[in-house]
Parts: sequence; C-alpha cells; structure tokens
Amino acid sequence: MRSGKRAANHKMPTPNANLKKTPSPWWHEGVRFECQGSGKCCVSRGQYGYVYVTLSDRQQMARLLKVSTGAFTRQYCEKQDGIWKLRDFNENCRFLDGKRCGVYEARPTQCRTWPFWPETMSAKGWAKEVAAFCPGVGKGRVWKKEEIQKILADQTASENRYGS
Repeated sequence: MRSGKRAANHKMPTPNANLKKTPSPWWHEGVRFECQGSGKCCVSRGQYGYVYVTLSDRQQMARLLKVSTGAFTRQYCEKQDGIWKLRDFNENCRFLDGKRCGVYEARPTQCRTWPFWPETMSAKGWAKEVAAFCPGVGKGRVWKKEEIQKILADQTASENRYGS
C-alpha cells in the first residue's frame, strides 16, 4: 500500500515530459543576407516563373504606374486556377528592367518577402533554392529570427489572398 508521501529521491514526472521538443529552425540565430541587385530572383529557373499578386499588390502597382487597378489587371495579369499572377512571365519578370525592378517601390509581396518564403526556409530548400544562385546570401546584415518569422507570416497571409 502506498502512502500519500513521496520518497525524497522520487521525482514526479513533469506534465510534458513525454512530448518531444520541436527543434529550432536552422536559421534560429539569424541569416546574413543583403540583396545584391543581380536580378536573378526575377528570372525563371525551370519550373518557377510566376509572380502571384493579391488585390493589394495590383492596387499598389497600378497606383505607381498611374493607371486604374482594373486597367492594370487587364493589361498585366491573368487568373489561373483562381489565382492572380503577372502575365507573360516566360523567362523574366515583365517588370525586370536590366537587372532592376521597374516597379520596385510597389513590388508584390512575393517579391518583397524573397528569399524568406516558407518553402525556402528548410535547410535543404535554402541551399537549393536560394544559396545556389543568389549572390546576396552571406552578405550584409543578419536578419533576426523574429524578423524572418514576421516576413514568413506576411508571405503566408499574402498567399491566402491570391485569389482576391
């Protein structure tokens, strides 16, 4: 029979003792990155070649180009499978001017959040999709974990609005 008293050397299990801790992401101490203006992120790399845009993205770009959102959408966008994207992205983004973005001040969320996209933030994804071709990796300031998390949240929220 057990008494209500514990032996002094007996440890009670903690409530979450059996739960595995989620490992920190490889970037938990930050990532050194600074855009070098190469334009490589604006060029199709095989299966990639879409710039998805939300209504807010289209409005900002239209305002910069001094046209209505409707006119911008008709001229520069198309809807495929319920998702808006920039049209005519064959090899380069249609707004790539040399190595510079012609709508930089109003560039879409997808472009503003590069290279911190959910699909590129695994160690393998970063190595293959970013570090292998982007000259900005390892240069400039260190982006803190909290900054990266905010950018990832912004990109994810944007992705949820692509059909609008």
